[in-house]
Formats: sequence, structure tokens, C-alpha cells
Amino acid sequence: MTLTFAPADADALPLHVIETEALEGWLEGQPDAVRTWVTASGFAGEIGNAVMIPGEGGAPAAVLIGYGTAARRRRSRFALAAALGRLARGTYRIASGLPAEAAEEEALGWLLAGYRFTRYAGEAPVMPGLIAPEGVDAAKIEVLATSEALTRDLINTPASDMGPEELEAAARALAGDFDAAIEVTTGDALLENNFPMIHAVGRASPRAPRLIDMHWGKEGPRLTLVGKGVCFDTGGLNLKPGSSMGLMKKDMGGAANVLGLARMIMALGLKVQLRVLIPAVENSVSGNAFRPQDILTSRKGLTVEINNTDAEGRLVLADALALADEENPDFILSMATLTGAARVAVGPDLAPFYTDDEGFAGALTAASGPAADPVWRMPFWEPYEDKIEPGIADLDNAPAGGMAGSITAALFLRRFVTETPYAHFDIYGWNPGAAPARPKGGALQGPRAILAALPQVLGL
Repeated sequence: MTLTFAPADADALPLHVIETEALEGWLEGQPDAVRTWVTASGFAGEIGNAVMIPGEGGAPAAVLIGYGTAARRRRSRFALAAALGRLARGTYRIASGLPAEAAEEEALGWLLAGYRFTRYAGEAPVMPGLIAPEGVDAAKIEVLATSEALTRDLINTPASDMGPEELEAAARALAGDFDAAIEVTTGDALLENNFPMIHAVGRASPRAPRLIDMHWGKEGPRLTLVGKGVCFDTGGLNLKPGSSMGLMKKDMGGAANVLGLARMIMALGLKVQLRVLIPAVENSVSGNAFRPQDILTSRKGLTVEINNTDAEGRLVLADALALADEENPDFILSMATLTGAARVAVGPDLAPFYTDDEGFAGALTAASGPAADPVWRMPFWEPYEDKIEPGIADLDNAPAGGMAGSITAALFLRRFVTETPYAHFDIYGWNPGAAPARPKGGALQGPRAILAALPQVLGL
């Protein structure tokens, strides 16, 4: 789905953004008829409020949208998008009231409100159009919105139509759009090329596991993105209960977010040498499934005791991270829907991240607010290292006790990156309920903030 602004020269109604506390002052400067109309409509300037003001002959002359209070806006994102359902079809331009520092967020929210997942039913509604506000980079915002739509579509597609092969096809299509090179290692070739843990996790499925490897860009710092592509997770022999399996089509949300971020980077022409690695598997149950108490040898040579086959994401990521590290890029970043512990810690909205790179942590945190893409730093807490050391092998994929599950998973992954600056995101990849510009379903979490932080981190 392509999400775009209306042409700058389109006929458009003026739209006035009204904060709650500014409504009285705005009305004082209006004709009696306008004051009477707005007052009678019950418009109070609250988020979600909208009123059309008629002109001569009853034709629409302008629109007011409520912007609430500063305190209320801090509790939400994309405040203007909350009122779009109250607007008539047509095209609008911001005439007054929108703070310059909020223009990019609100313009992005307007575009994202037009997203619908319609592959199986329904049609995308005709949304009110918006001329890009003055001072914003319209082309960039369109890239952000369309890239997020790609991520949402990938996550929303059920596993019946989004297995490892289909995820590969999506990556190939993206590579084709931007003249990127792509190679894929599939099935038993994973063993021949020393990706034993990706093979072990995916071998029980009739849908062959694979490692997707995409390259783009010939100059600039080298950035490698690694995304967990578990297209469906039954839990393996440690089978999930039905209540926990219902959302497992989203277990490739890390891969979907990485592909969305990669699209942003390529479409905006960042001067980087980009590599994208996606281990794409289905964690299934059959006679050749990997088992609890198995010990796997990773690409890096570290041995891993399997104490829960439902902790498979870190296994496939480990082989991909080891490959990424061998190239010694300037930065490695992984994204995964990895642990329920992260959701318990920060809920579904925040994208928790781990890094030892203080420059990246500071740049990302500073960028997340303006990008309307909230993140939260978590610790690589080294006193917990012994929790992932079982004694019988180098590493334990599922430490007993259930405490600090997101931290121990991040520590596990860090073992596969040596000297390269590294960050890991343990995202949810899903909106459990609808919110303005964020429908229930697949979600992009982190890429806009990462994109905004990259120039400082990589010296672009």
C-alpha cells in the first residue's frame, strides 16, 4: 500500500487546529455566525473533536480539529488522526494552529490513518486527503508511511500465506525495487554452509528453513540489520497452549520491522552499505524436530543446551549474528519478537532495546520522541551472565526460574557479536487494540527512531 499526500495545488478546505485552551480566543476573532455555529456544535477543542464551518449558501468553508491539552497529547500519538473519521471526504490544508515541531508527526499520522489490511476482505476506505504542511519533507514522510505499511502487511498476513518462502519472496521484491543484491541459503544447504541452528529449528517443517542475505549500497559505513523470521511458532516439542499460539503469525515481526527499516534507508538514499540478514523458519513438530536437552553447535562454535524448544528465536538469530560479525561492520542491529518477559516489563507500546554503545543509546532516546516511535533502554546486566551458562554446554537457551527473561535472552545474543557495536530490540510487533493511526494488528516499533539516530551514530 502506498500512502501519499494530496497534490500541493489541489483544491482544499482550510483546517484550523485548535487547542482546548485556545478555543475561546480563536472564537473571539470570528463573526457571530461562526461563533454561534461552533458553540452549538459542542466543539470543545478536545482530541477527536471536529466541526465543519459552513460558508455562504451552506457550502463548507473551513474545518476545526481539536488538539486537546499538552497533558492529554503526552498520553497519545497522532492527535489529529483521532478526528479523521469525523471529516467529510475531500482534501484539506493546515491553515493555522499546528505547532511547527509537531507537523511531521501529525502529517505522518494522517497518512498512516489511511492504512487498511484488505488482502482477504474489505476495501481501503477513501480517506480525507491532506496537502503536506509547510516546512515538512513530504517525500520523506511518504517513505516512512509506505514503509510502515509494508511492515504491517507482512505481520498481518497469516502463516498460511507468509511462510519462509513467502518471506523470501517479499525480501526479493524489496530488493528488486531498489536494485539490491540478494542471496538465499535454503534447506540442507544451511548445514553445508555452517548455519546449524537455523537448520535445526526449521527442519521439522515441510516449509524449508532459509537464510536471506540482502546487500545494498556501495559507499559509506557498513550497517547490518538482523531480523527474526519465525513465520509461525508452535513452540516445537515444548508445544505452546492454544491461547499462546493464536498470535504466532507475528513471530516474524522482527524480520518485518527490519525490512521496513531497510526500505526507509534505501528509499531515502542513505549513504550506507546496508546488509539485511533474515533467518526464516517455521518452528514445527515432527519426528525430526529438535528436542529438549539436545546440544547444538552454533556457527560461532559455541555449544547450546536446549532447555525449551519454544526459545527458538535466539537460536536462529545467533547463527545470523555470527555471520554478520564475521564481516566486522560498523554497526549490527537485531530486531525480534523474542520474549514475553519484555511485554511484562514495558507493555506493548514501548520497544525495549539493549546496547553497550552509549552514543547509539543517547541518539536513539533523543530521536524517539520527535519520531513518535517510543523506545526504552534495558540493561545488558552482566551479573546475570551465569544464568545462561548451564555447565554441560557453553550456553543455555532457556534459563530456569523465569526471571529477567528479556535480559538473559539479550545476553545470549550478545555472545555472538565480538567487537562490533551492537544493539538488540525485543519488540512486540503488534497493536492489541486500535488507536489513532495505529489499527489493531501488525506494528512497526523502533525503525523510525533508529532511522533518525543513524546519522549521528554512523557519522552520515
